[in-house]
Amino acid sequence: MKNIILSIFAAVIVFGEISAQNNTVSAFLLKWENSKNYLLEIAEAMPEEKYDFKPTKREMTFEEQLRHISENMHWLSESYLAGSDFVKSEKIIPQGKKEILKSLNRAFDKVYEIVKIIPLDNLSDEVAFLNEPKSKLQILNLLQDHVTHHRGQLVVYLNLNNVAPPKYIGW
Repeated sequence: MKNIILSIFAAVIVFGEISAQNNTVSAFLLKWENSKNYLLEIAEAMPEEKYDFKPTKREMTFEEQLRHISENMHWLSESYLAGSDFVKSEKIIPQGKKEILKSLNRAFDKVYEIVKIIPLDNLSDEVAFLNEPKSKLQILNLLQDHVTHHRGQLVVYLNLNNVAPPKYIGW
């Protein structure tokens, strides 16, 4: 009988761990980490002397794209996902490859820290996003979609400069 109770207890713990890994927040965080690693590889692949490259006059430079991604991560996560007691990051405009890479790392990590403490029940909470209500889940989707959009542009920038893009690691 004691072995049966221990087996049931162990199964409940294992099921709880598996279940926790399959919720929306943990699924986002896993994908977010992959997104971070892939974007950092892309940023690292471009030679620093090409960070001022832009394919047309109306486009952002490679560096401006990376800064824009970082700033958007801070804005969306700190404005719409973090609690009211959260202290917003100081706005810093990084210059050069080394500082951009640090800034991206900080931004990805900040989003991770904010998202990992959001209770699943709060993902349906609505926030006033640009005069249109959105759920916090929609904000998570916006975060990922925005990074993906600009990262795709950066892959084109690499190709236009004969720099082989890193192999995709988002699976």
